[in-house]
Amino acid sequence: MENKLLNLYHDTGIYQLELGQFVMICVGLLLVYLAIKKGFEPLLLLPIGIGAVLVNIPGAGFMAAPVYDATGHMVSPGGLQYYIYHGGIETGLFPLIIFMGVGAMTDFGPMLANPKTLLLGAAAQFGIFATVIGAVLLSASGIMDFSLADAAAIGIIGGADGPTAIFVASRLAPDLLGAIAVAAYSYMALVPLIQPPIMRALTSKEERSIKMEQLRPVTKKEKIVFPIVVIILVAMFLPSAAPLLGMFCFGNLMRECGVVDRLSDTAQNALINIVTIFLGLGVGSKLSSEAFLNLETLGILSLGLIAFSIGTAAGVLMAKLMNRYSKEAINPLIGAAGVSAVPMAARVANKVGLEANKQNFLLMHAMGPNVAGVIGSAVAAGVMLSYVGG
Repeated sequence: MENKLLNLYHDTGIYQLELGQFVMICVGLLLVYLAIKKGFEPLLLLPIGIGAVLVNIPGAGFMAAPVYDATGHMVSPGGLQYYIYHGGIETGLFPLIIFMGVGAMTDFGPMLANPKTLLLGAAAQFGIFATVIGAVLLSASGIMDFSLADAAAIGIIGGADGPTAIFVASRLAPDLLGAIAVAAYSYMALVPLIQPPIMRALTSKEERSIKMEQLRPVTKKEKIVFPIVVIILVAMFLPSAAPLLGMFCFGNLMRECGVVDRLSDTAQNALINIVTIFLGLGVGSKLSSEAFLNLETLGILSLGLIAFSIGTAAGVLMAKLMNRYSKEAINPLIGAAGVSAVPMAARVANKVGLEANKQNFLLMHAMGPNVAGVIGSAVAAGVMLSYVGG
């Protein structure tokens, strides 16, 4: 009887719980708290937090791999998070489906009405490449131990695009996926706190007060042709970016063509919501104590913040340069929206502009570089995958 009770106690999570697992369960609960109480990217942080709690429960086997005998018959099935991660994240399936849904929710109109904003979206990606160089230098100096592939995956955080960061990390640095995903979505949620000080530091009140002319109307034909052209160009010049941009443009084409409203509605709502749940649980499965509680994680969080800050600054500075040589006035604040945190970065640019001038409405103008930032981050990801992964 005593042996049975002892065996029962040994099977409990209390007996098997290690300090690292306890810490990561607390980290998961912290993410849940931030999602519910503070509203920080709740659609992703809530399932990521719960996923982190589940994978660190000792003995539960949520991330256990299936076991086969010598004849190939399954002795023990794998855990839920094992299949979610390997079926949807390791393959890149979930990020691509989410990109399709984001495309279906995106209006290219502001960018097409002012094509110059593509330059702002491109400039904001400078943070990605600057951070890659920084990570390599840290490794060369012996401070951190990041490979070139690790550095490339970390740098993508600077694009403030969660699905892109997950897609690249799953291919180049799967061991760092959890930290990279948490950093990417955390900084996306903190856009209203991180960006305004940088924007104010790099601009004068007069520059923030600049009013921009109303955007021209964009025809339906333009909106239909643009995603098709982008798919063809990307496929020809940068095939490694085609999965992300191809699904993004496909989703947008469903939105704009007007003949598949049911498909567009599904991509925007039911499908993206279902995949978001599984994506969060899959990312949470990589937040095990052995993978997360190390010096590398602190380095990733720090480099991610640097990447995001440099991207914001580069966008603002490019907008200032364009304003100097453009016939039409350009408010430098819209350059900060070049990071692809859609539409939060555009809302922040509009808010800071209104603080300087109550009649200054920049939201639609900022949506141009904001959408361009999505394209820019996907192109940067393609470059990384081609250069490093190839």
